[in-house]
Amino acid sequence: MQAGADIASAVWRAAWRRRLPLWLGAVLPWCVLRSPIGVAAALALVALDGWRLHRRVMANWPRWLDGAIPELEDSSALLAHAPTRIAQLQRQRLLARAASVLDLPAVARSRIRGDYHLIAVSALLAFGVWGWGARAGMPAAAPASRPVAAAAPGAIAVRVSPPKYTAVAPFDSAPRDLQVPENSLVRWCGQDAVIELSDGQQLKTGGDCARWTARESVFWRLRGVRYNLRVTPDQPPQITVTAPTDMVQILKADAKSANIAVSVRDDYRVGRATLHLTLARGSGENIRFSDREVPLPASTDPRARNWSRQWTLAELGMEPGDELYFFVRAADNAEPVHSVQSPTYTLRLPGPVGTEDESSAVPILVKPENLRSQRQIIIDTEQLIADMKAQPRLAAATVRGRSESIAADQAQLRRRYGQFLGEESSLFGGDDHDKEEGKHDVAAEFGHAHDQAENATLFDEGTKKVLRRALSAMWDAEKALRAITPQPALAPEHKALEAIKQLQQADRIYLHKTAFAPPPIKEELRMSGDVVGATSYRRAQDAPNDPVPPEVRDLLRALGGDGALPALWGRTAHDWIRARIAGDEQRLEAQRAVQDVADGCAPCRPVLRAWIRGAIADAPVLLQATPAANTPFTQAWQKAAP
Repeated sequence: MQAGADIASAVWRAAWRRRLPLWLGAVLPWCVLRSPIGVAAALALVALDGWRLHRRVMANWPRWLDGAIPELEDSSALLAHAPTRIAQLQRQRLLARAASVLDLPAVARSRIRGDYHLIAVSALLAFGVWGWGARAGMPAAAPASRPVAAAAPGAIAVRVSPPKYTAVAPFDSAPRDLQVPENSLVRWCGQDAVIELSDGQQLKTGGDCARWTARESVFWRLRGVRYNLRVTPDQPPQITVTAPTDMVQILKADAKSANIAVSVRDDYRVGRATLHLTLARGSGENIRFSDREVPLPASTDPRARNWSRQWTLAELGMEPGDELYFFVRAADNAEPVHSVQSPTYTLRLPGPVGTEDESSAVPILVKPENLRSQRQIIIDTEQLIADMKAQPRLAAATVRGRSESIAADQAQLRRRYGQFLGEESSLFGGDDHDKEEGKHDVAAEFGHAHDQAENATLFDEGTKKVLRRALSAMWDAEKALRAITPQPALAPEHKALEAIKQLQQADRIYLHKTAFAPPPIKEELRMSGDVVGATSYRRAQDAPNDPVPPEVRDLLRALGGDGALPALWGRTAHDWIRARIAGDEQRLEAQRAVQDVADGCAPCRPVLRAWIRGAIADAPVLLQATPAANTPFTQAWQKAAP
């Protein structure tokens, strides 16, 4: 009987070892929440499951061994009870075999299921309790703590409810310095009291809590004690393009793939992030564009999306001579949504070198690989302007280099089209009129030219006129780009593009020239004297641009003395400080000075006057004292006064 009891105990040990990870998984969520009641309930559930498992093992272990081990010859029940002599002999034979054939862990794995529903039920209950505690504004980790509002009679409790999209749980606090997310709802609850905010507002508590939406950092005062309430602004997403590293990357001629790596981060959650691709294909001015949008997949961290991919040129649809422009657009989950866009990056795949058609009489030739088209020059100029606006701190050397590079491309294209008017071209050599030192063209300097160089071409006068207009616009664009002012260069660049397109289509466009035809005159309104809808031709003059309003001047003058302050001076000071002082620390200090002056602090007047005058950045304020006559009668009166 002792051997049977030992085998039954061994089967039970193998069974509870099989079940142990499930029991630990059921208790673990409540340990994470630090909930004593939840841990006790989970342990009770585990104890009930263990008791049921013990009863099951004690009732079925002989049948389990017979089904799992054929060597026991369906006689495992004799290990527990052998009433006859023959049964005892069989039992001795089975005990001799058991040492080598018993594999109790395998028997437990085959007969005891992994009831993971126990872990799932426990985790769902723990999640529900945590969600209920967060919704009620009470941390689930410390259920035994009492609300701050009930600490003492007459005390004020501060209750902060951040926006739902921040996923920050509401909390209660005693009066102290706090830092809350932007657009949080702040409530002061307690007995009757007046909450004075630094922006001039006064909130009264009582039967209902005083409410205020946190949009800027302030301090509030209760019974003469000030507390800071700082607001953490919701920042827009930050986009970082780690590959390619250059704004314009020229791929190798035999390249098969291109790497694009993007990182998007937000302080709370990245709601949407997309990669926008634009493929430019064609030559000259005949370029076709195709757009494509690729969403960036979400990661395990909701605040970040890191995405990298090695694109093949076939996936991008790029062929030799094509250009790919891409940028990233991201938005967060704020209310309202913050949407940002990265600068545009360019992947350029060089094309084969073309050859000129010498017999062509139209100024539309196959350009070599290093010659940019007028449309591409416009795109590069617009991208440079956009980058200068998006990155105000862009290095001056980078701006100069990119502007001069575009100017060089414009100069090459100008020389290319200038050939058709007889101008010299240095597209494949040095600058124009590059001559050896010491040699002069005496015939050109002192001789008389019987014809002009531009007349040696095959074009008519109309085509030459359009060519001259295009070259003049290219000159203007190049001058602006050489001066590192790309914005004024856009207008002549578009003018040159329009002239070039007119040259391309001159052989298939017919314009019927007519004189100016003014709109017909309505005879029923002539000489009727009806002026409805008519406006005066006189231009109204603008009001004088005074950076300092009169009420601010009066307040500054009053703060310079000890007299009474103007009416509604507090509102004037608060509005001026809020509009002119951007930093939180400086604005709070200025608002403290306003509050001190309102309390009757005479030495605080110069401090407030300095803050108001320091906020005037548009023009200096020249304040003069009020003129007063100093006559002999006035002097005698002042001497006689007690």
